[in-house]
Amino acid sequence: MDAVDALLQIATLLERERASRYRAKAFRQAAAVLESLPEDVVHDPARLRAQKGIGDSTFEVIRQAQEGRVPDYLSELRGEVEPEQVSALRSRLRGDLHSHTDWSDGTTPIETMVAAARALGHEYLAITDHSPRLRVARGLSAERLREQIPLVRAQSGAGLTVLAGIEVDILEDGGLDQSPELLDQLDVVVASVHSKLRMEAAPMTRRMIAAVSDPRVNVLGHCTGRLVQGERGTRPASDFDARAVFAACAENGVAVEINSRPERQDPPDELIAIALQEGCLFSIDSDAHAPGQLSLLDHGAARAESAGVPAERIVTTWGLERLRAWTG
Repeated sequence: MDAVDALLQIATLLERERASRYRAKAFRQAAAVLESLPEDVVHDPARLRAQKGIGDSTFEVIRQAQEGRVPDYLSELRGEVEPEQVSALRSRLRGDLHSHTDWSDGTTPIETMVAAARALGHEYLAITDHSPRLRVARGLSAERLREQIPLVRAQSGAGLTVLAGIEVDILEDGGLDQSPELLDQLDVVVASVHSKLRMEAAPMTRRMIAAVSDPRVNVLGHCTGRLVQGERGTRPASDFDARAVFAACAENGVAVEINSRPERQDPPDELIAIALQEGCLFSIDSDAHAPGQLSLLDHGAARAESAGVPAERIVTTWGLERLRAWTG
């Protein structure tokens, strides 16, 4: 087995598992170091182990791969992390409208995320880094977003269209955390609440309705903000009038995101049912912060299928031309 491929596969599976970003990064770094080394160093164990960026675990993976074996660690991860069964709906998904790079709180450059989406067979991928107010996530200022837009679109090719987007914060008054002029330049706008999640129901409802009523918004991201598992702990769902918010989404053609991250499971099943009754569109998105997390779409697809969401009402099953017509 190719040692670089083994290291990258391990990094991808660790990312999918939402393991420590430092563990996954160590394997990606080791793969980059290995690719850069001359052959005589690669096949000299003592010199290889002495290289900066090659640690005990990554060296053992390389050694086993060079022996013609599938490394033990990779075999273990495959058994623990890879899905046993994929829903029929997953095969109908054409792309992903919510992903992050190291421009905000993702772990890798735009190019690495794009390569991973291409490997998955995506037709399109939206890069939606955070907006300025989310400082903890290195949200993009107007200047940085202007700089990013052409770099994102330049990655299109080889069957994949890369869309310039943003995950824009919904401010407390329902406004959006970026200038209208800049939002107008983007292909996709995902609007999400990240602050004051415990706001009382009435103002939270008004806040969300105001946001989805903005004609620039395409997707309402992880609408309850809840966390049900994972290293960040748990967090209760925000309180709001779901029927009123989803009615506003349906009226304005805004898709309700089915967030594929297992620690979110957002919206809850009962809210998906309300959104269906209100006539909403849906967007199954990965909310990936690392390349391996792009494959989490199978979780979102399984939840949507279980909830009875028709494929034709899921915008990420649409082809690029129809998707662009919808986003405007």
